[in-house]
Amino acid sequence: MSVQHADPLEDVLALVGTTSRLSTGLVAGGDWALDFDPPPAVKFNALRRGSCLLIVDGITYPLAAGDCFLLTRSTRFVLASSPAVVPSPAAPVFAAAGPDGIARTGAGDDVFLLGGRFDFGARARELLLDALPPVLHVPGGTPAAATLRWALDQIDTELRDHPIASGLVAEHLALVMLIHILRLHLASAPPGQGWLGGLADPVVAPALRAMHADPARAWTVADLAAVSTVSRSTLAARFRQAVGQGPLDYLTGWRIELAAARLRRGDGTLSTIARAVGYGSESALSTAFKRVTGESPRQFRAPRSS
Repeated sequence: MSVQHADPLEDVLALVGTTSRLSTGLVAGGDWALDFDPPPAVKFNALRRGSCLLIVDGITYPLAAGDCFLLTRSTRFVLASSPAVVPSPAAPVFAAAGPDGIARTGAGDDVFLLGGRFDFGARARELLLDALPPVLHVPGGTPAAATLRWALDQIDTELRDHPIASGLVAEHLALVMLIHILRLHLASAPPGQGWLGGLADPVVAPALRAMHADPARAWTVADLAAVSTVSRSTLAARFRQAVGQGPLDYLTGWRIELAAARLRRGDGTLSTIARAVGYGSESALSTAFKRVTGESPRQFRAPRSS
């Protein structure tokens, strides 16, 4: 069977509208600790020099130069020189940042953190973020983090030298960082449940990629099992174990996500969208769409009152 293969991670990041924004940097020294309000979006920081502690939900993560971390939940966190220092609110420190875009706390400059956030569309929590642990910590000393170091070095250069469009370049480099952090997570973390867990499973991943490459195809479990070169029963069991649902249920959900994205954009008639995502008629799409979302496509497309 000749099957094209796609990249589900790329598909989902594009579907949820991933964007990045760099925030004020932090220089710190001596004894210091800052208490951060829950971030409104996915937060990342990279420690460019020095060492400090990240404290989230009572868990302490020692950070060394070159380390990165990603916070996937909106929760309070503390950055500190040691656990003995009583944290001060971070907001006033960052509000007082100088024209160089750097906030300063403590005495000295032995610590420098570069930070930012990733914003996603409304479906990101269910499609992507819930499949990730609350904290993704990438130690900078590992060989796998080499590409992250390259991206961070380039971001530093853009922000220091301010060439034309430096802000835009730096934000795109931050997206490169995000993708590499997710790759490292998939390569090193124990498999979790969800489509990210499926990508880490050598039996499930080919079937996932095949469905993403051609979601409109009338896939059967037998077809997908042939792509993965296993029996139907093996694929069905492994898929459910890794992803938390059967392969055809996953396919239905992904088709509805694609249809919903086109409906939000006003991209085509219902019948056109139905054919594009694998339904032979508008009524077939409407039935599946309402079963998954609780709304008909026409209700979903209707303007929401503010």
